[in-house]
Amino acid sequence: MDAWDANAADLVRHAKGKPIRVVSAAIRNRALLRDILGRDGYQGVLSYTLSEAIWLAGTGICDDALVAYPSADRRAISRLVSDEHLAARVTIMVDDVAHLDLVDAVAAPEARAELRVCLDLDCSWQALRGRLRFGARRSPLRKPDDVARLARAVASRPGFRLVGLMAYESQPADDLWRAKRGRIRRRLARLIQKRGEQRLTARRAAAVEAVRNVADLEFVNAGGSVSITRTADESCVTELSAGSALLGPMQTDIADGFMPRPAAFFALPVVRRPSASVVTVAGGGYVASGTAGEHQLPTPWLPDGLRLARHEGAGQTQTPLRGATAASLAIGDLVWFRHAKAGELAERFDSYHLVRGERLMDTAPTYRGDGKTFM
Repeated sequence: MDAWDANAADLVRHAKGKPIRVVSAAIRNRALLRDILGRDGYQGVLSYTLSEAIWLAGTGICDDALVAYPSADRRAISRLVSDEHLAARVTIMVDDVAHLDLVDAVAAPEARAELRVCLDLDCSWQALRGRLRFGARRSPLRKPDDVARLARAVASRPGFRLVGLMAYESQPADDLWRAKRGRIRRRLARLIQKRGEQRLTARRAAAVEAVRNVADLEFVNAGGSVSITRTADESCVTELSAGSALLGPMQTDIADGFMPRPAAFFALPVVRRPSASVVTVAGGGYVASGTAGEHQLPTPWLPDGLRLARHEGAGQTQTPLRGATAASLAIGDLVWFRHAKAGELAERFDSYHLVRGERLMDTAPTYRGDGKTFM
């Protein structure tokens, strides 16, 4: 919790006065969400599914939940449109008229609550007509004209109210991490990132202006844990999103402008000694999502001097570790690891132990501990 406090304060400083919307996928723990939303500088949640947003709003965790992705969950849509209290607190994401059609198919506009709508601007860097790409494949809306066209469609449809525009920057998090181990690839990625940032700044500003000509926007959301420092300088952006930097997993070690402190760890006991230079711990195959590779594997953290076995990695039932420190470990000793990404560990463990200094302050259930699975 000491590292959590420091990271939370650092993010607020780098946000330069703009409110930070908390990325719930990076936390997945109601106690930690309550804690961060109670601090100055944080406002609202960026949820990863509609059903999660409904749960968070319905249980009082937040009164402003923006769903980061379009939803085809008819049951969740039905729940949302039937409850004016929830509909006023949850904003859905769309990037296609088909998303509006899906909502209308669940409930006709005259028979439901008006829904808050946000448009999703794609922020990936592309060249050669899309054949060369850096960043996640998110929205089909890339040009200001594309966004304005959909904005007019939303504004003309009864039962919907356009309130926001999101331009989430997935490129630094995904692509620079993959390139971090190769010097040439890393330099190339940095060069592409720099050029992509310049183009994105202009494209985002133009898109915001185009949409504001159609509707009065309540917010323009952008950023991400590894790019928040730069994005905070853009005048068209009204709020930022961050979450991973609060816990400091391995993939935030490339953050732009500040270095989050590692705050979240998991510990595995030594259960075997195959040789004098190798120990084996129980479990450990907590691999992060994304393209398969070393960058998605957990990393031995303490004691120092341990590494994954090259040809085995992290296993579902056991993980062998090599290194000079291995010889000093006994059966039953603990090895501490950092996960590659934040949040995903909450799908593996049913609680987080909240430690301040040397004291265990609380044990807080994760979404899994609450019996919730939203994907």
